Formats: sequence, C-alpha cells, structure tokens
Amino acid sequence: MTYQVLARKYRPQKFIDVVGQDHVTTTLKNALAAGRLHHAYLFTGVRGVGKTTVARILAKALNCEKRDGFEPCGVCNTCVEITNGTSLDVQEIDGASNTGVDDVRELRERTKYLPSGKYKIYIIDEVHMLSTNAFNALLKTLEEPPPHVIFIFATTESHKIPATILSRCQRYDFRRIPVSAISKMLQKIAHDENVGLDESALLILSREATGSLRDAESLFDQAIAFSGNNVSSD
Repeated sequence: MTYQVLARKYRPQKFIDVVGQDHVTTTLKNALAAGRLHHAYLFTGVRGVGKTTVARILAKALNCEKRDGFEPCGVCNTCVEITNGTSLDVQEIDGASNTGVDDVRELRERTKYLPSGKYKIYIIDEVHMLSTNAFNALLKTLEEPPPHVIFIFATTESHKIPATILSRCQRYDFRRIPVSAISKMLQKIAHDENVGLDESALLILSREATGSLRDAESLFDQAIAFSGNNVSSD
C-alpha cells in the first residue's frame, strides 16, 4: 500500500476533530443546527491551521444525506465523494491557477445548473490570487447568488481581497494553533503510529511549527524518516 503522509492521514473529517479553532467550528455548527446559512464564507489565516479542512467539513455537513444535528455522517455516498474529491456538487478551485476573468465567467455559467444533492459548493483556495477583473466578474454572483450555490473562500492574505468582495462574505479568522494543542495531537499520532517520542522532542516539534499543525505533522514525518520509530531531541 502507498504510504500516506501524516498530514493527510490525520486530516480531520468532522468538526469535533478540528484542533485549535473552536471559535470557528462552534459558530458554524450553531448556524447549521439553526439553518442560518450564508451564501459566501471567507476563511482566513496562516498556512496549515485548518481553513481548507473546515471548508470540506462544512461542505460535507451541508450536503450530507444522513446528517443529524451539525456533524456530517462521514459514511454516506455524498460524504465519501467529498472526502475523496470526486463529488460533482463540491468543486475545489485553486485561485492561483484560475486567476483570469474567463475562469470566473465559466464558474458563473456552471452555477446556473442545479446540484444533484442539496447545494453546489465552490471552495476557492488562495482566492486573493484572482485578478481584479476576475473579482469584478464574481461580484455579481455574490450579490445575487442562486439559492442552491454556496461559496467558501480560503486565503492567507485577506488584505489583498477587494472590500466589495469582503463585505459580501461571512468572515472567519483562523488563529495560530497553541503549542499545547499541537503537542497533544502529535502525542496522539505517535501513539497511533507506535512511534516513541520523548518530551523534549515533542516540545521542539511543536514550537518549530509556529502555530501550523500541518507543518508540525510534516516535521514529525521527517523526524521519523531520520530517526525511525524512536524520535528523541538529539
């Protein structure tokens, strides 16, 4: 079987699994439970703190066939397809590779078609990379979105997004994850992977990640590759 890196293997699949972003997940869960859904969300914060992960979880919760309350079931066909990246109703778009006005116009045309499930959801990563003309082309859709369409934007540089776009989004600021929370997660991974990890090594890895859980998991992966199944501070 092909090796799966730790950051992918331990990527949260439900809101309860998300580390260090309770202020975001609690608000989203309450909105789902109350049916108070917005048509455009903006997730902003430094790399590796859970923006795209939470976007996928929210997409699953919105379209889940068996959702009870706010958590997606994770096992229905819709949830499995979104997890595997094969859902026709949930499109992930890289803003850096689709920066032009023609790309956004094509997206606008696709929004006219009804979803096979509940919603058509567009997750645009690094949305700040869109050109000015592309943002202008997107503005009309954000002003009067079809009822079956939800946008989720993710960015590390929210200051580069035009105010006209920002004002039409519900904004969530993701914080750097505390060292204590990163340490707890790395301890869990070490236990599940049957890897020895001493306290001083754990502290080094957690601090070097500078608030990014993905960076911490990648560093731990690299440490295991160097040290084998017993990672020490040396």
